Amino acid sequence: MIQPEQNGTIGKYRWTICALVFFATTINYLDRSVISLLKSELEKTFSWSESDYSNIVIAFQFSYAIGLLLAGRFIDWIGTKLGYALSLVMWSLAAIGHALVNSTFGFIIARSALGLSEAGNFPAAIKTVAEWFPKKERAFATGIFNSGAAIGAIAAPLTVPFIAKSLGWKWAFIITGAVGLIWLIVWFLTYESPSKHKKLGKAEYDYIHSDADEISSTDNNEVKIKISWLKLLQFKQTWAFVFGKFLTDPVWWFYLFWLPAFLKAQYHLDGTATALPVALVYIISTFGSVFGGWLPMNFIKKGWPVYRSRKTSMLIYAACALPVVFAQYLGSINMWMAIIIIGFAAAAHQAWSANIFTTASDMFPKKAVASVTGIGGMAGALGGMLIAKLAGLMFDHFKALGKIETGYYIMFIICGFAYLLAWIIMHLLAPRMKRVDL
Repeated sequence: MIQPEQNGTIGKYRWTICALVFFATTINYLDRSVISLLKSELEKTFSWSESDYSNIVIAFQFSYAIGLLLAGRFIDWIGTKLGYALSLVMWSLAAIGHALVNSTFGFIIARSALGLSEAGNFPAAIKTVAEWFPKKERAFATGIFNSGAAIGAIAAPLTVPFIAKSLGWKWAFIITGAVGLIWLIVWFLTYESPSKHKKLGKAEYDYIHSDADEISSTDNNEVKIKISWLKLLQFKQTWAFVFGKFLTDPVWWFYLFWLPAFLKAQYHLDGTATALPVALVYIISTFGSVFGGWLPMNFIKKGWPVYRSRKTSMLIYAACALPVVFAQYLGSINMWMAIIIIGFAAAAHQAWSANIFTTASDMFPKKAVASVTGIGGMAGALGGMLIAKLAGLMFDHFKALGKIETGYYIMFIICGFAYLLAWIIMHLLAPRMKRVDL
């Protein structure tokens, strides 16, 4: 794990906590990716149509959106340690539960349960970072744990097909779901709030609470205070976060769900032939996640205000997402040019994501961070449903005309400009990211 602080007098236990959140996020994405890798086999077993599979995917997205809203409030109320643990137990059991169903409707129920429970990961993760890191390190820590999303997406195709081939598709769900229960043991043995942790030295504790507007004495008690959604929605800072997530989260969903389809439509690649190009996109994106958190931290160390460091970094990442508009055009010349450009855009998204998550803890006290993250996450998931529907309708239209490439060209333009639009709206709503007083 990379450490920004080289001074051994401060301590570094907070990075152990960051590693725990990284592995939880990796497991989160591993569990949600299993069904896509078993799609062909499950279609034969249950006689699925494309509409059946689409309904199963939408069930996950819809329940994930609702879950994000509920999970944030729940975790703010019950606390990070228990809230994260309960979320992971529920999504692990939901993942294992896929092996017990024997109908299309059963999979819709299982995916709904998985989406509802997996939604707890990011609100809990962001709240953990807010509790364990000072502002200048939060984007970097977020970038590290958020890279677990890409690692999970890479790990899935390297494990799931092998398990399914050797033991059957049911064991692919059971084994990957059980991995989370192993994490749970380590979490309970390792995690505690900073004010209670016996392995946290005073120097590191003071460093974690070194921000002028943080009150260290309340880091354990304020999580019990309820903050209503209506109250949070009265602040422009909340809407800045909501619009930022609504406009940019769908881009990541689009890459996740449509990249293999793009490779098939553009280059006639299918099955295992897509493994290397898809994996390369996610590998590139991991570098963006870590760098995305490092850059604002570097600006802050140079004396820049937090808001200026955050917004400058996000503007840079928004600009880095623009070249994806040429992915389909340049990809018609060489496939690897398209893969590199899409990978670079995915890295820009992960860099952006590391920072937009951190804006919630920049603008809100710890007692409201998970709730705000949940509201914004729900907006992002709903945006993901809308872009999936738009993409499907557009691709059907241009496919009927024999011009499917035009549909991807338009979608890549939308993906490229989404971040600049989001940055402008966020800047107008919260120009200096003033901290909300609750």
